[in-house]
Amino acid sequence: MLYDACLGALDLLVQGDAALRDIALLSLRVSASATLFAALIGLPLGAWVALSRSRLRTSFAVLLNTSMGLPPVVVGLVVYLLLSRSGPLGALGWLFTPTGMIFAQTLLITPIIAALARQTIEDAHVGLADWFTSLGLTRWRRVKALLFEARFSLAVALLAGFGRAIAEVGAVMMVGGNIAGHTRVMTTTIALETSKGDLPLALALGVLLVALVLLVNGLAQALKAWMERRHG
Repeated sequence: MLYDACLGALDLLVQGDAALRDIALLSLRVSASATLFAALIGLPLGAWVALSRSRLRTSFAVLLNTSMGLPPVVVGLVVYLLLSRSGPLGALGWLFTPTGMIFAQTLLITPIIAALARQTIEDAHVGLADWFTSLGLTRWRRVKALLFEARFSLAVALLAGFGRAIAEVGAVMMVGGNIAGHTRVMTTTIALETSKGDLPLALALGVLLVALVLLVNGLAQALKAWMERRHG
């Protein structure tokens, strides 16, 4: 059985099965879009917390770090309630759509990107604080300068967020509904096809998913090593 499943998975991968391709492309589109929106929110938020002089700064930092471990099913439940017909965002019609899945993943990975950005910006600011003060830069100009200075380190944070998004199953299953040809992504398809006994498709998607996660982590490690050599 396992041998036949492996042969079937290999055949799907070699032939470039259309269903396999569509599912993989949808996964990439949803996760990449969520990472982009999370970056637009998380990077400035992390920088603001890093440079804030408010008494609540420590509380915000703890909240961000805690939010990194939010269970995906809880995020999915909250988003489902928000987007349901009786929910406050029900009029948008995002439930059981790729847009709703992007929304859920954005909420899930924004704290990850924000928390990593906060630490990165904070570390970069230590060595540049006196220079910024001598130039009389405002907080906003400091944020822009630090985001540029730490851009490669922040790219690692974005890759970490994308890796979390592409491998997530709970939230997108609840919000997307796992509808064939519409909201079915790699992780939800693997879960469904395994329960149905269609192991070749599940294995083929599993191989693609692992390959993507390895690629993302490899890029993050390579970028980190390059930065260490550059500043070493």
